[in-house]
Amino acid sequence: MIIADMGYDFSNKVVLITGGTGALGRAVVEAFNASNAASVATYITDREVESAKAKIKTLELIKADITKEDQVMQLVSDVLQKHGRIDVLVNVVGGYVGGKSVSELEENEWDKMMNLNLKSSFLISKHVLPVMIRAKQGKVVHISSRTGLKSGGYDSAYAASKSGLMRLVESISEEVKEYGINVNCILPSIIDTDANRKAMPDANFSKWVKTGDVANLVLFLCSEEAKAINGAAIPAFGLA
Repeated sequence: MIIADMGYDFSNKVVLITGGTGALGRAVVEAFNASNAASVATYITDREVESAKAKIKTLELIKADITKEDQVMQLVSDVLQKHGRIDVLVNVVGGYVGGKSVSELEENEWDKMMNLNLKSSFLISKHVLPVMIRAKQGKVVHISSRTGLKSGGYDSAYAASKSGLMRLVESISEEVKEYGINVNCILPSIIDTDANRKAMPDANFSKWVKTGDVANLVLFLCSEEAKAINGAAIPAFGLA
């Protein structure tokens, strides 16, 4: 993973990164830490913590399931109690269910995709944005997917949830732009992670987008250089 020195300085900025212990989440945390931000990352399982801390020496973690509103409220309260502000929100939480036609898909699998990829985005936005509105500034980046633009089939629940996230971002961006808040999303294709390589061992990994490249794009969207970008869905397809 390569995190480029983009010259961004997030000193005195508090950055909340959901799903910060996953492969992409760790890359985003590293990028912000290298840019002098105070980063707070969420996690779900304790085993994620050990792996993340082995790779990121300075890591502030809060356990929170952001598909649960009470846990989201407590998360935001905890961050505010310690830091007094949230300047940047990067929502990396998400998941994938695929390989089934819509007639084979179980109801609980549909619900899982809607909860992980869409409800989580709604809840974290609902409770972080009022903090930014009071401050009259903020940057929000959600991670959607190329599949949200066009499905290749056999991933209806995932595709619908990621497409819904794009519409959520569009709506929110209009609601908060008068407060100096930018809300955007990134649409990666397949991300080059260990888990994806194991799941698709015969694929051409060289064409997959790298976690560091997505992280660098996140930093750009959260910087003042991107202040003119709002409500956008930014492709991050690598060479795929």
